[in-house]
Amino acid sequence: MKKSVRVLVVDDSALMRKLIPRILEQDRTVEVVGTAIDGHFALKKIDDLKPDVVTLDLEMPGMNGVDTLKAITRKQRNLPVIVVSSHSTAGADITLKALGIGAFDFVAKPTNVSAHMPEIATELIKKIHAAAQSRGIQAQFLPVESQPGRTTSLRPIAPTHIVAIGVSTGGPNALQYLFSKLPGDFSGSILVVQHMPDGFTELFAKRLDECCPIRVKEAQSGDLLVAGRALICPGNRHMKVMKLPLGNVALLSDEGPVNGHRPSVDVLFRSVAEVFGPQAMGLLMTGMGEDGAAGLGEIRAAGGFTLAQSQQTCVVYGMPKAAIERGHAMRVADLQDMPNILQAQCAPERSRAENRELKRGTGAGSN
Repeated sequence: MKKSVRVLVVDDSALMRKLIPRILEQDRTVEVVGTAIDGHFALKKIDDLKPDVVTLDLEMPGMNGVDTLKAITRKQRNLPVIVVSSHSTAGADITLKALGIGAFDFVAKPTNVSAHMPEIATELIKKIHAAAQSRGIQAQFLPVESQPGRTTSLRPIAPTHIVAIGVSTGGPNALQYLFSKLPGDFSGSILVVQHMPDGFTELFAKRLDECCPIRVKEAQSGDLLVAGRALICPGNRHMKVMKLPLGNVALLSDEGPVNGHRPSVDVLFRSVAEVFGPQAMGLLMTGMGEDGAAGLGEIRAAGGFTLAQSQQTCVVYGMPKAAIERGHAMRVADLQDMPNILQAQCAPERSRAENRELKRGTGAGSN
């Protein structure tokens, strides 16, 4: 018999401490072993009950959720924590902070909790199982928190390649690391589908823009695809691309979910493959499920370059694994190696020149 996933529910709301266990009871392999009213009680119950996963409200009196999360990660780094977040601007801000600290993932509370909480039951249960199977957040990838001295203007330079990225659970930290290692004059134009609800992606894009050399913004229909900039697909929209006489652009659509997602990675990958062919690059990173696996195959079939993140550096090895098993990834690489791979693929002549300079500087390769 399959071992149950032991869950501790931490929330100051008596209603939520009843609702969350009730919806988790739908899955017989999930066992709520206890509840806690605040952070102090949570830390004690973690010691006593030894849960596999913690669900955590961030907005609590006394020891708030962020301080509780910090204490959990200091004390028991590999205990995954799923944040149950308010679906608001303030809630999005604190949730992104929690992901940076080391939260495994989050679910957004519906506005009318009592009426619509069951709607997130499937999502929460899936994330609890994924968290239980994970090896914990790899927080060592987080870069510095600011990007001083960057000019505010962006020159609309045509990119050498269109880099499409698909990512889900573990994505915020992974993308922050990747973008922090790309130079401001990166020659590719980047398009990102990160599985994240509407209302969170704009703030997420702003955070990335503040701490990374490349420019980052939430995508709008008609945004030009320019070198050195990343466009983050808004929550609850799909993103495609189109070639126009005055420049290539991103387009947003409200078509139905694909693979259960909107935005869907497959929608972006297929569009990039169709429109740009050999100029396209597909990168599939950490995340649950199989979204993007088929689309990565279409980029490869169109003559583009495809890359998947290694199991060792994924928070959840779902999306990359699905693509690798189907033979759609031309390369598999650790997260730390991806920035150099992207630069080499987008600007091979520049990469070779930099390597020659490095060898001359170190004396490598001399007789």
